[in-house]
Amino acid sequence: MKDMLVRLLALPDLAETEKRLFDREKIIFRRAIAPEKHLVSEWVLENFGAYWHSEVEVSFSRQPVSCWLAQRGNEILGFACYESTARNFFGPTGTKESERGKGIGKILLVKALESLREMGYAYAIIGGVGPAEFYEKTVGATTISGSETSIYQHLLRKNDPK
Repeated sequence: MKDMLVRLLALPDLAETEKRLFDREKIIFRRAIAPEKHLVSEWVLENFGAYWHSEVEVSFSRQPVSCWLAQRGNEILGFACYESTARNFFGPTGTKESERGKGIGKILLVKALESLREMGYAYAIIGGVGPAEFYEKTVGATTISGSETSIYQHLLRKNDPK
């Protein structure tokens, strides 16, 4: 998996999509806060696994917390973190499977990238990308040449005999 680069000065305006999701489905987007760390961390562990759980835990050590949430009532629908694995890195991010295709992931992506822009970055890195086409289409991300060898190359893996 390669890394991608995003120009933060040209992010799309998704305010209408966000308003539509609130009006139709009462979905709100907001930054997570410390008292809900255990709830968000548990949700990520259950839905996306231990590695992303670890990264989310780090995002709660930042001030402000570097994790955005999508929620309906008391239900978490998705999350997006930044600066949890490395400075100026976006991710991890995920949307509840039953809620995909509504634009939740796009809004979370842009909110997190806007947060990086507010920190003073002009570009951001999306590390170890799976769905490259999503990032290309949504925020104009481009693949970083030579990034097959990335920050994740020596990641410890449970029960990995290599």
